[in-house]
Amino acid sequence: MTQKIQVFIVDDSAVVRQVLQAALSQDPDIAILATAQDPLFAWDRMQRQWPDVVILDIEMPRMDGVTFLRKIMQEHPLPVIICSSLAESGAQITLDALAAGAVQIIQKPQTGLKDFLQKDAPEIIRAVKAAARANLRNMRSSRSPSPETAIAPPVCADLLLQKSTEKVIAVGTSTGGTQALEVLLRALPVTVPGIVVVQHMPEKFTAAFAARLNTISALEVREARDGDRVLPGRALIAPGGKHMRLVRSGAQFAVQVFDGPLVKHHRPSVDVLFRSVAQVAGRNAWGVIMTGMGDDGAQGLLEMHQAGARTIAQDESSCVVFGMPKEAIKLGGVDEVVALTHIASRLPRSIEGTR
Repeated sequence: MTQKIQVFIVDDSAVVRQVLQAALSQDPDIAILATAQDPLFAWDRMQRQWPDVVILDIEMPRMDGVTFLRKIMQEHPLPVIICSSLAESGAQITLDALAAGAVQIIQKPQTGLKDFLQKDAPEIIRAVKAAARANLRNMRSSRSPSPETAIAPPVCADLLLQKSTEKVIAVGTSTGGTQALEVLLRALPVTVPGIVVVQHMPEKFTAAFAARLNTISALEVREARDGDRVLPGRALIAPGGKHMRLVRSGAQFAVQVFDGPLVKHHRPSVDVLFRSVAQVAGRNAWGVIMTGMGDDGAQGLLEMHQAGARTIAQDESSCVVFGMPKEAIKLGGVDEVVALTHIASRLPRSIEGTR
């Protein structure tokens, strides 16, 4: 980078502002433009010089973070990272922030804040760099499906359970992926083969995210539990803070959810999922890698491709961050490069679908 990324930190805690500033100052490509204790002070200061990235808390005096985020996206769109200590009780408001245009979430613990932020400085730095590269034109709330991608009417669950589940669709994504997954899943009919998904997201947020997707698509979408079956019309989202891999359970597929070290800086890791799909499903699988920074999933998608799976990467023009798809394409593991709104049409519409 020829110029430093200018970051504005908005948080009512002086300790958080100081520690975030110290963490980000470790990287020579990042500079702290300013800090503010609430959104109204921040907005006044931003009029003088607009930052490249905003780090924003949710619970603050005078104006909450989500309201301020909407103001930013309406009047002067900027990449915004949500940094909040809200846990299960605040998961929905954090998802509201993602829907309003936030590019990423950093979760603060309720205690041990200073040690946590110092230990996690590399992850915070990566988040800021990803945000700085975000294509804000593609950071928009999901729209209602168009007629050609309308949700199919529900099919009797008993009928689906009687059919083979030997095919599977594996999806991996990161920055910008919450919106991309909404677009993809809304366009798929309930007859589609079972779907397994890794979306880079902190622990405690994936259950609420899955519940949101469940309400806006024809599919059954839920946070994966260890041993869950992979069934037609069902999408399983890997829990934040856990890895997920595909396993065979007799003649059918299931998922294993487990602890383990970070892989490519992530847990869950797309590579862990994709590699297991390559080993277990082979040519009976489809792999989709979508928007996100870094290279998590690139090697795993290559292994899926080599095992005979059909592989798809989201194209640059529709990505928020063209990192993960770009790396997968460079490795030679991608059969098709497709715009986000066309990915669903490349996937099988039923369990009898062929590649």
